[in-house]
Amino acid sequence: MPTDVKAAKDIDKRERIVKRIARELRDGFYVNLGIGLPTLIANYVPAGMDVVLQSENGMLGIGPYPVEGEEDADLINAGKETVGELPGTAYFSSADSFAMIRGGHVDLSVLGAMEVDEQGNLANWMIPGKMVKGMGGAMDLVAGARRVIVAMEHTTKDGQPKILKKCTLPLTGVGVVHTIVTEMAYINVTPKGLVLEEIAPGLTVEDVQKATEARLIVSLNLKTMEF
Repeated sequence: MPTDVKAAKDIDKRERIVKRIARELRDGFYVNLGIGLPTLIANYVPAGMDVVLQSENGMLGIGPYPVEGEEDADLINAGKETVGELPGTAYFSSADSFAMIRGGHVDLSVLGAMEVDEQGNLANWMIPGKMVKGMGGAMDLVAGARRVIVAMEHTTKDGQPKILKKCTLPLTGVGVVHTIVTEMAYINVTPKGLVLEEIAPGLTVEDVQKATEARLIVSLNLKTMEF
């Protein structure tokens, strides 16, 4: 596959994921967006919706990414990317930021993942034997946020499942994931297992199950994903 075609397909995958998760936002929510793919959700907050984006490095009121030429090097998110600010944006120490997170004041946390399993366990911070920059705020976020959504591509680059019967990598949190959103599906984690609630246009349940190691329970109200 030509590189430019593959890049275009990768962008389409990411847009599907972030657009679908943006539909989960609600007025009055305080939301933390994890490093990488989840940060793109800031560009898709529905017009007129009052959502406050929080960053663990000490910013409350993150706006969309700035246009080229209008970046402010002093305004960054946890991934060291320059971000915009909104009227009323507040700045504070990382300690204060984590007090908000640990105090249960974040309504929704959206994180990337290397693996998720059918019990809602999450592995997203390290691969043994590879360099680790640090665990970041993920462990606090999955423990303190009221709801955790995982935003990730459904399989690895070589097509291996990332939604497993049991995680094989070191865990970030045990039983912490509420919802998984990929370019293929919207899945809820329940005491009975993983419930397939929505599938992407053009796919079948069999397509999604084939790309998933864990067994999927098909919802009686299965829908097509809307972006």
